[in-house]
Amino acid sequence: MKTAQIRWTETSGWENAPDFAATANLVVVFADVEYFQSAACFNELRQRFLQAHIVGCSSSGSVLGVNISDGDVVATVIQLERSSVRLAWADVEAGVSAQVLGKQLMSELQADDLRHVFVLSDGLNVNGSDLAQGLNAAGIAVTGGLAGDGTRFGKTWVMADGPAQTARIAALGFYGDIKIKSGCFAGWEEFGAERVVTRSTANVVFEIDGEPALKLYKKYLGEMAAELPASGLHFPLSIQANKAATPLIRTLLAVDEATQSLTFAGDVPQGYLCKLMRTNLDSLIDNAGLAAEAAQPADKAANGLCLVVSCVGRRLVMGQLTEEELDIVQAQLGAATTITGFYSYGELAPFSDVMRCELHNQTMTLTTLYE
Repeated sequence: MKTAQIRWTETSGWENAPDFAATANLVVVFADVEYFQSAACFNELRQRFLQAHIVGCSSSGSVLGVNISDGDVVATVIQLERSSVRLAWADVEAGVSAQVLGKQLMSELQADDLRHVFVLSDGLNVNGSDLAQGLNAAGIAVTGGLAGDGTRFGKTWVMADGPAQTARIAALGFYGDIKIKSGCFAGWEEFGAERVVTRSTANVVFEIDGEPALKLYKKYLGEMAAELPASGLHFPLSIQANKAATPLIRTLLAVDEATQSLTFAGDVPQGYLCKLMRTNLDSLIDNAGLAAEAAQPADKAANGLCLVVSCVGRRLVMGQLTEEELDIVQAQLGAATTITGFYSYGELAPFSDVMRCELHNQTMTLTTLYE
């Protein structure tokens, strides 16, 4: 595997393409800049990489090695030498669920030598929980994430062998002689009593333990309740189907005073157990290391690629410490592994000990690829 990284900036344009540009078969692109949304961005990449699949999404911060890159475009150029890649995509349509689209994409990529699928989805028009259910139908390991839009939450964009579009889902299949691992860890601390979601619809929670959900949330947040929903990023919700199930994390997106409801970034099913969580910065950074440990190769000297999908909520909470989670990932994986990725509106990954993909919030998820 050969990799190289180039950037586009408004002042300088694109950096020079690597010497293997003509034979590269994959270019992965992340950006939080309007240029990414233009046809010119894709067209200029296509002129440089004629044979490559070009796939990427808008971000809430793009990962370039151990740095978070804003206001530019980060492109990672890849030449697979013993494996191959295929790309499928679908657009969201009225009346068609994300679960159906997920099944459709996996069906298009299905083959005997399919090893892994990496998915990039619109972050605002797609129900990530439903998408994960559809992607799981094929029984193949899946990772990825939901595109970001900085902290604006306006529109998100996905590029899939054409100019970036909204309401698009792209799925990248890897085939043949390639080793792919993933890691998914969070680092938040649960606190307070365990409760039950007594009334909810999809990602909107109306009652917890029979009480208005917003009222209960405000009780726990105290003075910080005045800053909702922004302060909710510091207090995500841990949910689980039962005491034996592995908890999932959900980020608060919005509150409704009229209905006393809470809207989260993923489904919170009625009947689930739940607990509030709070920030522990040291634990957040340490858990990035655990994700890297789960995804690390047997040989740290091997050339490889790490695709990082970390939550915008983690970035907002950690602030200037955010790049420390990238430092620990690089140290764990070794200098021969190229790191790219983005800060997202949701992460798609299995827990490290199972195959089933889930929608996560507030997690650090890693996908490593080695031939």
